[in-house]
Amino acid sequence: MRNLIIIAIVIIVALVLLRQSLYVVDVTEQVIILRFGEVVNQKQSPGLDVKAPFVDTVVRLDRRILRIDAPPVSMPDQDKENLVIDIYARYRITDPVQFRKTLQTESNARSRLGDIVTSTLRDRVALRDRTDIIGARTLRDADDNPVVDDEGLPLVEPQETRTDILDEVLLEVQNITGDNPETTQREDFGIQMIDVRIKRADFPEAVTASIYTRMRAERNRIAAGFRAEGEEEDRKIRATTNRERDVILAVAEQESNRIRGEGEAEAISILADSLNRDPELFAFLRSLEAYQRIIQAQDTIVMSSDAPLFDYLAGPLAPGATGN
Repeated sequence: MRNLIIIAIVIIVALVLLRQSLYVVDVTEQVIILRFGEVVNQKQSPGLDVKAPFVDTVVRLDRRILRIDAPPVSMPDQDKENLVIDIYARYRITDPVQFRKTLQTESNARSRLGDIVTSTLRDRVALRDRTDIIGARTLRDADDNPVVDDEGLPLVEPQETRTDILDEVLLEVQNITGDNPETTQREDFGIQMIDVRIKRADFPEAVTASIYTRMRAERNRIAAGFRAEGEEEDRKIRATTNRERDVILAVAEQESNRIRGEGEAEAISILADSLNRDPELFAFLRSLEAYQRIIQAQDTIVMSSDAPLFDYLAGPLAPGATGN
């Protein structure tokens, strides 16, 4: 029984020693071995390796590209106008021993490198105006006046000024972190700074309301200009239309009078011709027409029987004749 206990204790101790002696390096990791706080070994290739049990400590660092998200910072430009700029950067740990000596942890690296990138970018932003920072340029004509679109807004075109600023920032950060072999290293952090980018460049909250107010005033000014142009065009169209209408009505009235006069002349000519051909028939027809007009049903007319109107009612004789 005692032998079994001893064997079990030996097995347990062996397992503990084995566990403390072996470690695995993942393909995404690089490892440094610390012994009483001093670096005694490093391993960057993945696989299984051994270390001194209990006295060696494994410190794992990421070998992939890491990201630094700096908090948004207000930075003054060349014209002393502030812009809230949000940036991020990417870096890789190239020398884990030096990284452990200077920055120690990835959390410290994010804080320290973020401060360096922000400070460097602040210096570069102070030398540029807003259009350079935004990365756009207002188009201008031959007289150096801004070119506007149909809505009255200035036209802009993209340019590479922001990229130039970020390239300068990246080069300066590489110089500071000892990542640029062409310059004198100031402080070697054991990292490779890969990229610096601006996520957002915006106005501070304190001036946002005034900017929106100015934008609304500009839009209202453009709208008022369009309304004035529309009203002017409306007046022109109405004046032209009224003039054309008056001309059309005058020509129509003139043509109507001419046709009416020609018709009346033709009617008078026909009437005169008919009268000349048979005056008695014409007088008879005119009398019948008069009867039809003035004598209606239920009408009572009191006139002398000698009135000329009743000559054809007295008999078939001609007007003025007397019968037996």
